[in-house]
Amino acid sequence: MNVYEIVTERIISQMEQGVVPWHKSWMDVRSGAFNRVSKRSYSLLNQMLLSHKGEYATFRQWSGLGGHVKKGAKAEMVVFWKLYKTTEMDDSGELREKTRPVLRYYNVFHISDVEGVDPLPMDDLHDTDPIPEAEKIFHDYVCREHIGLEIELSNEAYYSPARDVIHLPDIRQYDNANAYYSVAFHEACHSTGHKLRLARFPVDAPIAPFGSEDYSKEELVAELGSAAILSRLGLETDDTFHESAAYIQNWISVLKNDTHLIVSASSKADKAVKMVLEGNAA
Repeated sequence: MNVYEIVTERIISQMEQGVVPWHKSWMDVRSGAFNRVSKRSYSLLNQMLLSHKGEYATFRQWSGLGGHVKKGAKAEMVVFWKLYKTTEMDDSGELREKTRPVLRYYNVFHISDVEGVDPLPMDDLHDTDPIPEAEKIFHDYVCREHIGLEIELSNEAYYSPARDVIHLPDIRQYDNANAYYSVAFHEACHSTGHKLRLARFPVDAPIAPFGSEDYSKEELVAELGSAAILSRLGLETDDTFHESAAYIQNWISVLKNDTHLIVSASSKADKAVKMVLEGNAA
């Protein structure tokens, strides 16, 4: 029995016992433009609409913080969808309740246009050091395959097939390096699916929509591959294993709880892991 079969059997066993819900293993940071009161980053659309990074708030919110919007300061617009319930008659003449989204907006001011309020201090990051062996394997793979790599303070981890780029939150956002490499190798396994590698998803084909069956199957491959790499390197912990099992269970639920899909995904994960660790999938 190889490492992939062992990990697969252990994950299935863990799922049968019930696992905790999956959660992101990294600490969220304030990035781009964000609301001073909620500390939440604005949506991608609003990030494009706003002209500055950093803190924004409404006139009333700044006043509540003891601030004063400077005379002549120009407000900027933030948009959001508000849901309204209506009752309409359908084609059969029956009244049915429908929910309609309506685009709304409100005005905000950047902290540079406000007096009497100091900027928030930087996020408290962890003193998390890289693990040399894992760092070498990950970066050797990225360099060998000429994959773009973006590591920055952010709230997103993903692989972009169109750009052939891996994007990761900074290692200091994780309270332990094992969790960081679990995410890094997850995205690395995704990248093996590029058409120039194992061709699980040709770059010129439409990207499978989030939550679709194809998307779900690819997530199983990536997470199983990541778990196998951590096991191979001796970096697996109870936390990383439980997170992997919980993550996979989330996607299995999309696929109607068919645990046999993990077994079929393990053969693809096997090839992905070999490419990451050894440079080939033979």
